[in-house]
Amino acid sequence: MSLSNDPFPLRRKPRAALRLIPLAALLAAAVFGMSTLGETLSFETLRDNRADLLAFRDAHLGLMALGFVALYVLVVALSLPGAAVLSVTGGFLFGFLPGVGLNVLAATLGASAIFLIARWGAGAALAARMAVSEGRLARLRAALRDHEINVLLLLRLVPAMPFFLANLLPALAGVRFGRFVWTTAVGIIPGALVFTWIGVGLGAVFARGESADLSLIWQPYVLGPILALCALAALPIALKALRRRVPG
Repeated sequence: MSLSNDPFPLRRKPRAALRLIPLAALLAAAVFGMSTLGETLSFETLRDNRADLLAFRDAHLGLMALGFVALYVLVVALSLPGAAVLSVTGGFLFGFLPGVGLNVLAATLGASAIFLIARWGAGAALAARMAVSEGRLARLRAALRDHEINVLLLLRLVPAMPFFLANLLPALAGVRFGRFVWTTAVGIIPGALVFTWIGVGLGAVFARGESADLSLIWQPYVLGPILALCALAALPIALKALRRRVPG
């Protein structure tokens, strides 16, 4: 005789497995995109098609903006390569301020899609387990809860943090969706300003017959302010850790 109070114990395992399908599909799409689509969205593609793109933009600005956002959301949501090139393209096609707005909107929507897919899958179960766990998981959850906004902003500001992980980790850690959305939108603004600014000057680069790249973002006058923002976001975490170490 079974001692379990669950009258349908075998139904739970298939249901739990089904909830992992969206996350597995997302990871599979990321691997596929990185291995096969690396050359599709590139500066060379933009250069070779710039005349057609600009002509279509001039004739159908609203449709071009909608299509740009939809493509950007798809690239981010499926973690396909080319998000940086698309951010530059936003400046190239729409100018600085409109380009920044479209880049931030599209990247935030795509990141939110990843968050929701992960949360619907394994994220909810993992967050619940972290909430009742002890030891390292409990300390990790407590640290995130104490500095959640600062940590979320740091995930966006640190240049070395892959965008995919910055979208996935908060979902698995139980971060609230609304807080994830606004910290994403705010945290990606510095990067969006840089990439869009590069895109604004891309037409002149192509006209001179030169090749475009993203080496500009590693220049001290660009990287310095971003690292300063990282330090500012990390300051409350460091000060609280210091107070805990200093007695009295």
